Amino acid sequence: MTTEQDFEALTGYAKAFTGLTPEREACLLEISAVVQPRLAEVTDKFYERLSEIPQTAPFIEGRLETLKQSHLAWIQSLFSGPFDVSCTEKMYKVGDIHVKVNLPVEFMAGAMSMINNELIELVIEQFSSDHEKMKLVLTSINAITSFSLFVMQQSYQESTIAEELEKFLKISGMSRDLFTNLAKAYTE
Repeated sequence: MTTEQDFEALTGYAKAFTGLTPEREACLLEISAVVQPRLAEVTDKFYERLSEIPQTAPFIEGRLETLKQSHLAWIQSLFSGPFDVSCTEKMYKVGDIHVKVNLPVEFMAGAMSMINNELIELVIEQFSSDHEKMKLVLTSINAITSFSLFVMQQSYQESTIAEELEKFLKISGMSRDLFTNLAKAYTE
């Protein structure tokens, strides 16, 4: 019962909810040169904080350096784009991976909050002399991190449902075709 994801529609939907406008996308690209050199530091602080939370330890244990590399590549992409369907597809895969490793859904929102806190500090340090610029930078960062979270959560939800369906089909012995036909009958 896998459904094909319309990534173009999901991109538009996520941008509408998160305010990731062309102006904010341009801002992210514009500040890239200032922000990029500090992103390894943001990643290190993020994982330092994660390692202090007992519930997250099993998910990072023995994988810290690999996770840091993936995280750094992702956070760098927030300031380099593109902010299009390919970005949505990547974030969707991240959500799916989080389901496969049984990462609790609340970890994604909590982690994004931690990342935003680090980025806010960085922005204040770099742009506090220009309040209008700082406001645009902060709203742009909020838009792109919210966009990422929105897409990951969409994927997480759909992947979780798909996993539960697979379990149901296996337990019940019902074929996928029979399930699909029954589902169609009840939705028509």
